[in-house]
Amino acid sequence: MLFADLAAATEDVRAVSGRKAKVERLAAALRSLGPDERRAGTGYLAGAPRQRVLGVGWAALRDPVPPAAEPSLTVADVDAALDRLAGMSGAGSVAARRAELGALLARATASEQEFLRAVVLGDLRQGALAGVLGDAVARAAEVPLAEVRRALMLRGDLGAVAEVALGGGSLAQFRLEVGRPLQPMLASTAPDVAAALAKTGPAAVEWKLDGARIQVHRSGSEVAVFTRTLDEVTPRLPEVVEAVMALPVDAVVLDGEAIALRPDGRPHPFQVTGSRFGTRTPVESIPLTPMFFDVLHLDGEDLLDRPAAERSQALEVVPARVPRGSDGEAMLEAALAMGHEGVVVKALDAPYEAGRRGSAWVKVKPVHTLDLVVLAAEWGHGRRHGWLSNLWLGARSPDGWVMLGKTFKGLTDEMLRWQTAKLLELEDRRERHVVFVRPELVVEIAFDGVQTSPRYPGGVALRFARVLRHRPDKPAAEADTFEAVLATRPD
Repeated sequence: MLFADLAAATEDVRAVSGRKAKVERLAAALRSLGPDERRAGTGYLAGAPRQRVLGVGWAALRDPVPPAAEPSLTVADVDAALDRLAGMSGAGSVAARRAELGALLARATASEQEFLRAVVLGDLRQGALAGVLGDAVARAAEVPLAEVRRALMLRGDLGAVAEVALGGGSLAQFRLEVGRPLQPMLASTAPDVAAALAKTGPAAVEWKLDGARIQVHRSGSEVAVFTRTLDEVTPRLPEVVEAVMALPVDAVVLDGEAIALRPDGRPHPFQVTGSRFGTRTPVESIPLTPMFFDVLHLDGEDLLDRPAAERSQALEVVPARVPRGSDGEAMLEAALAMGHEGVVVKALDAPYEAGRRGSAWVKVKPVHTLDLVVLAAEWGHGRRHGWLSNLWLGARSPDGWVMLGKTFKGLTDEMLRWQTAKLLELEDRRERHVVFVRPELVVEIAFDGVQTSPRYPGGVALRFARVLRHRPDKPAAEADTFEAVLATRPD
């Protein structure tokens, strides 16, 4: 299949607004992929190369390359070039990557170049990320959507799932494997405990910790720790490995949080946890405590499809568990008193449904908060001179990003220094005092409400928005949607 055909498909998807129309166009593109192109091509449509880490940043793409007059690149050609890029390391690798990338861009037409740059930088904005594309895989392969979603949960790689489904293979081959991370189950939101219980029905209530999500796999003496984005970080968290090795089990898969706690059990600010979690050299003076809230496998038995109440019983083998109870208001009060975010209300009869925000898990916080993406930032004035300060905030929508306003409130000097360095790494272009960035950095925003505003395309803006924390651990694909923003309005 010509790479130009995939680029055209993404343009078509960007041009339509309805989910059904997007699914149909993507399904048509998927059907056109050759057997050896299905995995890579699906990844390109989702904006995620099969190789994941290419070692290429914006600087390598800054210089323009004259485009080809006619399309000739195939999906297989691009996949082979990206394989070579991903395999380059050591002395001279930076120059070698630029040369390889330049040669690839020289074979691409103008529209293909635009698509390539978006794929390489993870900046595809056609509203066809994993959710819509998963639906398209089911449509193209003519298999039940539930089977595709389950396979994706277990494999964590949409390209691999598409390759099997489109080739007529059985998706039942994807099973939980100890050592291979699963997509994490996610929580929706509610304004209070009563509203959460109305969604879940009979439920247990857990503290919502202000930590970093982890998934831990143990098989015998081997332990692997993964982030919410399925990246392995085992060497960074020896204290987590030690805690799991001490459990009286042979094989286990646990879901939980790693959090920096003070001696009295109260949490450090998330920046402390985030800094410790992100460092590649363990810092003994700031240990992270693992706190687990779910078990997905235990000594040869998969528990994914068991009701949450049964999984909770199985979790009793773990001493370090997130506090849980039945009195929602009391649990919320206790969690807040200890400095945590709030609670998560979990339906007792629900299975573990990874990668989805349904009604089985519902989080309750005392203030309105949203996870939004930074679209741009303005250089500060006065004492903030030299720092990127005023953040332009956006929510996800099927058609791209919807801007909801700007804020510089809540930012400490340390946060300003960190975000300036980070946003300059993500820089796309500049216009006067504004630095536009690739939409990758997620920030947690507190606000007092949503008000009508003709100033922004979505017609609304956040009222008294302030930054609570940066969320470099969270991918932009998991930021809140514009629909979720509108749902916070009382009307």
